[in-house]
Formats: sequence, structure tokens, C-alpha cells
Amino acid sequence: MKVKKIWAAGATLFVSALALTACGSKNSSSDSNAKQTISWMESSEIPTLDLSKATDAVSFNQLNNVMEGLYRLGKDEKVENALATKTQVSKDGKHWVFTLRKSKWSDGSPVTAKDFVYSWQRTVNPKTASQYAYLFSGIKNADEIAAGKAPVSSLGVKADGDYKLVVTLDKRIPYFKLLMGFPLFFPQQEKTVEKDGSKYGTSSKYMAYNGPFVHSGWTGSNLSWKLKKNNNYWDKKDVKLSSISYTVQKTPSTAYNLYQSNKLDATVLDAQETKQLKSNPGFTKRDTAATFYLQYNIAKNKNLKNADLRRAISLAINRKALSNALGGVNTPANSVTAKGLAKKDGKDFSAAVANDKYDSYNPKEAKKYWSKALKALGTKKLSLELLSDDTDSGQKTTETLQSQLEENLPGLKVSTQNVPFKTRLSRSTSGDFDIVVSGWSADFADPISFDDLFTSNNAQNNGKWGNSTYDKLIKESKETSDATKRWNDLQSAEKILLNDQGVTPLYYKTEAWLVRPSVKNIIYNAAGANYNFKEAYVANN
Repeated sequence: MKVKKIWAAGATLFVSALALTACGSKNSSSDSNAKQTISWMESSEIPTLDLSKATDAVSFNQLNNVMEGLYRLGKDEKVENALATKTQVSKDGKHWVFTLRKSKWSDGSPVTAKDFVYSWQRTVNPKTASQYAYLFSGIKNADEIAAGKAPVSSLGVKADGDYKLVVTLDKRIPYFKLLMGFPLFFPQQEKTVEKDGSKYGTSSKYMAYNGPFVHSGWTGSNLSWKLKKNNNYWDKKDVKLSSISYTVQKTPSTAYNLYQSNKLDATVLDAQETKQLKSNPGFTKRDTAATFYLQYNIAKNKNLKNADLRRAISLAINRKALSNALGGVNTPANSVTAKGLAKKDGKDFSAAVANDKYDSYNPKEAKKYWSKALKALGTKKLSLELLSDDTDSGQKTTETLQSQLEENLPGLKVSTQNVPFKTRLSRSTSGDFDIVVSGWSADFADPISFDDLFTSNNAQNNGKWGNSTYDKLIKESKETSDATKRWNDLQSAEKILLNDQGVTPLYYKTEAWLVRPSVKNIIYNAAGANYNFKEAYVANN
């Protein structure tokens, strides 16, 4: 579950999950005397509402509240029935039958099993160019379809009448049920997609919705919009909020001022605010199951093919200083898989693969690898461009890294570019960068959600790093039914990635927030789509 999911530097966003502790305990009903509207913030604009093309946390958080699939993730990532009322699974785990409840699209027409079939086929169709199509791997013929070797109609998903969905897998997928709660696997209304064509998902009006809320007021580029209660939603009686007003706030100090003046009900905090406000009512820490890292464009910049250059860059970065500059409660990262995401026999996966040799601050060693790289490249100096978002956090990241790298690697000139999140995503995808600050949050609570990204042909591998042994280990981890072998294969693969510095981990993202105590019962999950506003409400102060 872009969740995620690609992150903007500083974006609000997804193995533990928690109801917002500062918001109080669950109540069976809203306070009838309180106005059931809240004002929320995002740190970045929405890239798309097309669930086949979404890759980021902002988009998926919107989709998770205006769309609905077979399941919905509740507190502590508990899988709860949404459109599915009954699930039957064969003994070998390869055959799933979902019985669907009767529900409606926002235009009043019925949601049927055919809407799931259409949605899934559209996403895996190579013509759609979905960067997330790889998550369908394991569903019958998905890999062959994505490679253009089988017709879209051969995908292992069928409608048995209007209200039964039949799914056939090539192999058992341990996390399949969690995937079904991720917006990528939600239905899409064919007539809307076909009618809107290239405009589909580019603004609020070019969509059909079947979730607790409908989207309103987003034109495709503006920085404010609303989620309004969906009166055609099958469970509208449990939706307490009449609307959620969103604004994009890229500067924490501005957001905090709006919070103080009651124009926002929640605000993310910067470093100084975190220290000053940690004892305030509503102070909330949110694990995001996210790691931020540097991607090197090995395909475009021949110098970055040199592993010693990448190692020198990693060793020249003071991650503790960077984390402190960014605020919140971020911590230095020495793995790609997020800390605390998955454990086996009581041992955290990230601790088992952690690379202290290269993912630690060591200026002396950095200079050694830097000299070695320059010698191999036949030069005495280099210039590199560092790309990130135009958020407060993104700008602090590039400023800090530029200073550290130029100070610790003599002869290196780092130029920086900070652009809107949507632009950064586009440039990353097209390979228009030297080094880009990327962030990824787990779509589900398993290391494969991170490690699959850096296989040679993965659409998210924007830097085009590749290693045949790494690819082989990831492939074997997907095919084995031996849980221990699978775990070991994933560990071995990530160690290869870190040793070669295919990407350079920077920090594990944990955010500090103030949430107005009158706002109750928001469900937040670290992995997957983060926010579930379905049963949130406002109580009297």
C-alpha cells in the first residue's frame, strides 16, 4: 500500500499501525453538536487519481478514501471486509473466490465483479504503462501479459455473474490478502475511463467513485480540494464526516500558524516545533514504514557507474545531522527496508541486513574511495546535480547534502534543483537526473515491497542499477514456498544492493504531528495506504 508508494520529501503519508493516539478512543457515534468537517494538509500536490498510474503516497491516500476494494485496512493493519462479504481460498492458496456485496458508484450505477476485472486488466496492460503492474506478479499470466507475451484477457481474474470475483494465482502469495486492501487493486468504472480518455484521473470531475467520500474541486494543478461524503456509499451510515478540506502546505511554520488559528486541524512539525511542542495535547508520532535514499542515474551518467564513487558519497554523508535538520523524529538509515517493517524469530529484517561499512559517516574512508574513483575515472574533479522536491524538507535535504559532500569530497561540485513533487516524479521516471532524493513507503508489511524495486526491469528502478545475482535472489524469493529460504534470499539480495551502493539509504521517516484532540477515530497505518477517514468524526471540545 506509492502504500506507496513514492514519497515527496516532507509529504504527509504507510508493521505497525495505530489509531491516532492523540485523537482519543473510538466512539460508536459522532458528537451531534459538533460540525462534522475537518481541515487537513498535504505537503505536496496530487500527481493523479488514476489508480492504474498512481505511484505515490499522496495519490494513494486520496484514493483510499474515495475508492474501495475487496478489503479495507483497519486498526493495526487488520484486514476488514469492504466490498467482499465472503472469501473462499483453496488449500493450495492459488484459487480465491470473493462474494461481493451490492454497492454503487457515485453516479448510482452498480459496482460489479466486472469492474474489478476491467481495472486489473487495464493496470497490467502494457499500453497503460503502469509502474505498479509488477505487484500483479503471481496472478496467473500477469508477468506474461506485462511482457507482451500473452493477451490481457488471459489474466487470472474472472467475473462469475455480477457479484462473484474469481482469482487464480500462479503460486501462493503470502501477502495476497494485504494486497487486496491496496488501492491498486480497487475496481474502476469502465464507462468513465473510456469516456474521459486521457483526462481520466487528472481532476476530480474525471472520475467515478465508490468509497466513503467523493473528490471535489481538484483541477489537476491547484493546491486545495475537498473530500465530500458519498451519499451512494453502501455504508454511509458509518461515515460521520460531511467533508474534509485539504490544502497543500509546503512550509511547516505556515502550517503551524494555520493550526493555531483553527484553519487546520492537523499539522506536521519541523525540528524546532517538535522540540517545543512534544508535550502539547495532540502531539503524535507517526511511523511511515518509509526510507529515503539516493538513486544514482547509472544509465545517464557514466561516472556514477563507478561503485567506489557511490561508496564515497555514502560515507561522506552525516545522516544524524541530516535527520536533525529535517525535524520530526527521523533516524539515520543503514538499510533500504524500513526499520521495524518485518521481523522473523524476533529479529528485525533491517538490522540483519544493515550495512555499517558504507552507510555510516566516515570522512576519512570517504576520501579514500573518492581518490580511488577519481583515479579510475581519469579525472581530478566532478560535477553532479542533486534533484529533490520543493518542500521545506526537500530543500533542507539538498542544502545539507550539498554542504557535506563538497566539504568531504574535495573536487566535487554539487548543484541542486528543487522542483514540485509531480515534476520530480516525472523527471525520475524519464531519467532526467544525476542523483535524486527518493522516498519509498511499504505497500504491505514485507521486505519484498522494498527489495523488488531494484530488480533490473522494475519500473521504479529509475537509476537502472542492476545485478544478476540480486535479480536471481529476488526471483527465487517469490517462487519458493519455504519461508526460511525466502527470508534468507531477501536478506542476501539487500546485502548485495547495499554493498554495491546501488542506492544510498539516508533516513527512516517518522513524522511528528499536532492533531486537534477533538478529531477522533482516524485510522493510520504505517504500511499501505496510510489514512482511513471512514469512521472519523469531530467531538465537542
